[in-house]
Amino acid sequence: MIRIPLRRMACAPIIALALAMPVAVSPMLASPAVAAWIVYDPSNYAQNVLTAARTLEQINNQITSLQNEAQMLINQARNLASLPYSALQQIQQNVQRTQQLLNQAQNIAFNVQNIDQAFQQKYGNVSLSATDQQLIADARTRWQNTVGGLQDAMRVQAGVVGNIDANRAQMSALVGQSQGATGALQATQAGNQLLALQSQQLSDLVALLSANGRSQALIEAERTTAAEQGRVQRERFLTPGSGYQPGNAQMFHGSN
Repeated sequence: MIRIPLRRMACAPIIALALAMPVAVSPMLASPAVAAWIVYDPSNYAQNVLTAARTLEQINNQITSLQNEAQMLINQARNLASLPYSALQQIQQNVQRTQQLLNQAQNIAFNVQNIDQAFQQKYGNVSLSATDQQLIADARTRWQNTVGGLQDAMRVQAGVVGNIDANRAQMSALVGQSQGATGALQATQAGNQLLALQSQQLSDLVALLSANGRSQALIEAERTTAAEQGRVQRERFLTPGSGYQPGNAQMFHGSN
């Protein structure tokens, strides 16, 4: 029979407990280590980076597109902006002033019926039966028409020359507006007003040529009619009359 000392028997439970503790504690210590372990996948990481880069590129493209659309809207607003300057009223006033000078033509106006009537009465053929007083009166009327035509032409010339300074100011202003235009509409409107100014200048030129042509036509008409009148008067002078007719003459009255 083997005897175990009491001291060793007292230590046996403690040793057994110490040996059993690692087995019982090991599951508790192993679980957190397994849960905290991170698995690194290079291919998955690369795919995620590529996806993020593509997403960022799409966002940048969208931002650029929005910026382009905003700039396009700004340009459209500029192109649709109206020109804040108009020379139309001044141009119309210049045209009206020249037209008034033409309407104030003396004696024979710029009217077809008036011209036809005046030439039928005062110009053209001279009647052989017209009296000397009538011939003188008609010649004076033609002279007055010629002088009036020359005066009208000079008045139109003065009006056209007076428009030059106003046209110069309007042209300078319109060119400045055209050069400083912020959009297509403003540039087009400035160009249209410049064309209107050019049309007004052309109308002044037409009025000037018309007035000068009228005065020259009256001079030629007077000259032609004067030649015809001279021919008629010469013919009347050279036409033989009835001659001398003898008659009874009484020299002394009341003599026996």
